[in-house]
Amino acid sequence: MTKNVRVRFAPSPTGPLHIGGVRTALFNYLFAKKHKGTFVLRIEDTDQTRYVANAEQYIMNSLEWCGIPFDEGVGKNEQFGPYRQSERKAIYKKHILELVAKGDAYYAFDTAAALDAHRKDHEAKGKTFIYNHHNRLKLDNSLVLTEEAVAERIANGEKYVIRFKTPTEELLVMEDMIRGTLKIDTNLLDDKILFKSDGMPTYHLANIVDDHLMEISHVIRGEEWLPSMALHVLLYRAFGWEAPQFAHLPLILKPVGKGKLSKRDGAKFGFPVFPLAYTDEKANETFSGYKEAGYFPEAFINMLALLGWNPGTEKELFSLDELIADFDLSKVSKSGAKFSPEKTKWFQQQYMQQKEVAELVTLFKPIVTEKLGKAFDDTAYLEKVTTMLQERAVFVADFWEMGKYFFVAPTSYNEKQAKKAWKENTASIVDELIAILNTQDNFESKTIETAIKDWITSSEIGFGRVLQPFRLALVGSLQGPDLFEIAAMLGKAETVARLRAFKGIMER
Repeated sequence: MTKNVRVRFAPSPTGPLHIGGVRTALFNYLFAKKHKGTFVLRIEDTDQTRYVANAEQYIMNSLEWCGIPFDEGVGKNEQFGPYRQSERKAIYKKHILELVAKGDAYYAFDTAAALDAHRKDHEAKGKTFIYNHHNRLKLDNSLVLTEEAVAERIANGEKYVIRFKTPTEELLVMEDMIRGTLKIDTNLLDDKILFKSDGMPTYHLANIVDDHLMEISHVIRGEEWLPSMALHVLLYRAFGWEAPQFAHLPLILKPVGKGKLSKRDGAKFGFPVFPLAYTDEKANETFSGYKEAGYFPEAFINMLALLGWNPGTEKELFSLDELIADFDLSKVSKSGAKFSPEKTKWFQQQYMQQKEVAELVTLFKPIVTEKLGKAFDDTAYLEKVTTMLQERAVFVADFWEMGKYFFVAPTSYNEKQAKKAWKENTASIVDELIAILNTQDNFESKTIETAIKDWITSSEIGFGRVLQPFRLALVGSLQGPDLFEIAAMLGKAETVARLRAFKGIMER
């Protein structure tokens, strides 16, 4: 690529950033970094009726947490600013007037009531009303009015919009980096509104003007914008500008495979659809986020990258650097990608296995402090616990759920397991076990294990008769890592105390 690669992620601050939007940002980021380019964040806030005050900061925080920060945008390297569309109104006004002067756009004064009447009239005749070349000369616009009449109506404060004058009788041929060659008959297009009388542009005009002025080389966006591609290509041509290259990403589908994934799916099926938790103050609703659910950002990003992109190999685990090196838009699918909550957990568990214990301890320590209600500063102990539980954990929070017995003695025992393990002579076995443990000056796991197993073998008691009540006393159930490692971690005094407590409860 000879042209400097400049891509943009341009969300609307109307609420939280859906994972579909995060994936769009990610693919833009990967493409930019692959080609030593620039990743731009632009805030498209032209729809003031749906604007949410904290949404912009939420978007920035989300990108930061995901590890895909923007290179240029609001408050950062603002060489093509401003980066909020609401602050660029004068720029859009200038450019729309250029289109009007060239005859590629026109004022339309049609009222909502008049347009509604036209629609109903068409429906009654079994037709669909489209504002375009078929009827624009019969409607209330500057194409049929004198310049003086137009100026007078505007001066009188009459409401108007400015529409694009779509060219006719043309087969428009376009290229998409994912979908290939696309063709459309311009006679089928409507004359889209580009500018409103409140001084705000519509998405279509603002998008084109900003992409051109910000020197965007590639527009990588969601499939939902594919129907707008023809208009955008025509707008570039009308302005006399070179269009960027387009790439339209496939939808992220519901877990069932039909329909676009929505925030309601997350609430319904119990998985996040936003990177960070978000509270909708108007609706008084709080939605969970991947961060708060305990996901590592690297696992989240790895999962997202493979929703619609296939590297062409069996490899599934990619660092961000590896994603950048391997990413190729030609390997992005045209069809929708089904979201799988279970596969997302699989990615999380794979990254859990790869994490350094020290990093996990840093995350685990505040959980232990919160659960105990006091600071727990024995880092060496936490490292041992983490090492023992890491292999089976999915989230850091699992360490407490799986291993709280390392910190707090059980006060109850798995009823079914305890009933099965407690036999007529189990109390005396527990007494003998306590006696053997009390004789151990070296309370290391191997020493304890040898002493107990030698006693079991010589006494011909049976391993289950001893080890099952032993584990129940220490853990509360028949689960957990190596029993002798647990005992060594707890120490002689605590191990013996738990055995006595277990015996006392079972004998009641």
